[in-house]
Amino acid sequence: MARSFTEIVDFSKEEIWEVFALCERMKKGKIAPKPLAGKSVACIFTKESLRTRVSFEVGIYQLGGHALYITGPEIKLGQRESIADAARVLSRYVGMIIIRTYAHSDVTELARFASVPVVNGLTDMVHPCQVMGDYFTILEHKKKDVIKIAFLGDGNNVANSWLNLASRIPINLRIGTAESTPPNRAILDRAMKNKESKILITADPKEAVKDADVIYTDVWASMGQKDQLEEKAKLLNKFQVNTALLAGASSDCLVMHCLPAERGREITDEVMDGPHSVVFDEAENRLHIQKAIMTYLLEH
Repeated sequence: MARSFTEIVDFSKEEIWEVFALCERMKKGKIAPKPLAGKSVACIFTKESLRTRVSFEVGIYQLGGHALYITGPEIKLGQRESIADAARVLSRYVGMIIIRTYAHSDVTELARFASVPVVNGLTDMVHPCQVMGDYFTILEHKKKDVIKIAFLGDGNNVANSWLNLASRIPINLRIGTAESTPPNRAILDRAMKNKESKILITADPKEAVKDADVIYTDVWASMGQKDQLEEKAKLLNKFQVNTALLAGASSDCLVMHCLPAERGREITDEVMDGPHSVVFDEAENRLHIQKAIMTYLLEH
């Protein structure tokens, strides 16, 4: 079984910092490895995508490889044949597998039986490449040992990935969410065990953003859960990132959103397009962090 990246905790604290350092060097153009030269990468997408698909395909090309875009209906992963068999077959053709799908178990099973690295482009449980790129973006803007991050909204895959990162490196993480929309309990419990981080789950948005260096939000209903949008909007309305809420954070706070945004719901235009926003910086950094992750897996 090859080394894979199914969630952030697949990397140790030291490895995470190594990936950030590699990402910085690659973004600056100081190194230009071609670890995928002469290789193809299977990119399995059962969920629609803009940033994940384009950033991976561009990154694969820049690393010397060729991206094969494969849709869910084409292969019916786990339906036409077992995931284990698909993993074994793909490993005979390609140098790496990227997958963006619903069930996290599909990714872990693919990684278990593949003999090439598997990278998680998103599941309903976690979004690891997103949060790695987000933290790299914060490092570009903030020079602190411990960053105060306020995540506001649904306790979804992005919130879970912030907790996974906090379980590895020191973060003061406050998650502002309704009592009925918490993050994954097992992931939260794991993060709480890292005594270098400080974790707070609160139903008070003002408590979450107090003196925060970063205010982060995401859509209230993720892909595949849009039937719950109005229900979640009622539960999460007070967590909208707006000018009034920003007043309680640090004066130089960053505002982040993993995109796509539902403007006027979880975030206002005034904030998303305002001076605190680094939303499009983090979108760009998906390219660089994914190149670093792919390169790291191939070299280790």
